[in-house]
Amino acid sequence: MCVALGGLGAGAGPSSGPLSRPDLPVDLFNLGVTVAYFGLVLLVVAWWRLGKLVRQRPPRVEELLATMLMWAAPLLVAPPVFSRDVYSYLSQGAMVGAGLDVYRSGPADLGGPFGAEVPAIWQHTATPYGPGFLLLATVVAALVGGHVTLGVLLMRLVALGGVVLLAVCLPPLARRCGVAPSAAVWLAVLNPLVLLHLIGGAHNDALLLGLLAAGLLAAFSGRPALGAVAITFAALIKVPVAVGLAAVALIWAGRGVPQWRAIGATALVAVGTAVGVTWLAGTGFGWVGALRTPVTADSWSLTSALGRATESLLAALDASLGTAPLTGWRLAGMCAAVAAALLVWHRRRTVGPVQGVGLVLGGVVVFGPAVRPWYLLWAVVPLAAAAPFGRAARVAAAASAVLAMVVLPDGFAPNPGTLGFAVIGGCLAVALLVMTAFATQPDDDLAPGLAR
Repeated sequence: MCVALGGLGAGAGPSSGPLSRPDLPVDLFNLGVTVAYFGLVLLVVAWWRLGKLVRQRPPRVEELLATMLMWAAPLLVAPPVFSRDVYSYLSQGAMVGAGLDVYRSGPADLGGPFGAEVPAIWQHTATPYGPGFLLLATVVAALVGGHVTLGVLLMRLVALGGVVLLAVCLPPLARRCGVAPSAAVWLAVLNPLVLLHLIGGAHNDALLLGLLAAGLLAAFSGRPALGAVAITFAALIKVPVAVGLAAVALIWAGRGVPQWRAIGATALVAVGTAVGVTWLAGTGFGWVGALRTPVTADSWSLTSALGRATESLLAALDASLGTAPLTGWRLAGMCAAVAAALLVWHRRRTVGPVQGVGLVLGGVVVFGPAVRPWYLLWAVVPLAAAAPFGRAARVAAAASAVLAMVVLPDGFAPNPGTLGFAVIGGCLAVALLVMTAFATQPDDDLAPGLAR
């Protein structure tokens, strides 16, 4: 509730309408940041302590999902938080509906109420999303016309549908992998990144992850062709999850089908699905060339940070090489991701198909040229299903807790002044937690005099 209330003053709400910032004679932005980070710290600590409980005395999955519902409910009706991407989705859907090529044009070419809400950095860039998602975005944009608030709420319902699909498919998938369903649900469904970015930010990754889990479950349930269809549709939202097709082929081959035949059949189903969805969306195959879009707008990642640091060092030494260091580091990162994928493939029999998908996607996130906090969920979901308390999953859980803090509620990087208010909110939450710990301490743990 605190995150949602903070979003009213410091979130990514539209410029007008019921979800816009109230016009009050106070500095709502800084107050909103303080309140949001107060709630954010409480949420992360609650999730982490719940994880300890799940490991020691696993609750029923229904209890965890009820907790998730209570945590998510305030965010369902709050303004968008931690990202403004939902406006890009609506604008791109409206562009497709208007007959514009979203793989050549940016939101500024159409304008309108949706385009006006898109950040300047993305106004003239092509969409990186595949035709699977654009098909849905076009339908949503057509249903709401130019009503921004209604469009945001409807896109959030689409994201919620993805989270529900994930919550339904993950427990049986975990059972198929020999994992306690409650542990998988804690890591992948109650994850703060799911609440903040998939529900609060209405990101299309929610649908992608739901389809990935559904596809893997279908493959384990003896319907590998259906699994390949589901994962291909997920890849037509964002391409990296096409890695899941390799898991489908391995599971298919594990049922007595020759491996080469399983790989060929999976590829055939995937190609057919991709062609069919692309034809239905009417967007063409420009999405293949637009995959570099997230990399173009001053994107950040480990390799991008190393590239910029190298550029600064060379400039200080009067030996500038332009953007060559940044390009070189990004290329090195892509090579490292490919090497990690090959290593996982080599060890596929010991790692297993589902955990292998998580490890490969983790390598894509770590070494890729562009990363956002919620991208980590690509790796978290399969790791949660296959090995929620393994080393890689523990690292992913810790990273989830850290990454939940790095973006302001309005979706932009913090400045020093705003960062101070975020720290104040976090410190107030820590103080409350400390006082609560002392207040709930058993009497026999207190000093004898105080106990009397």
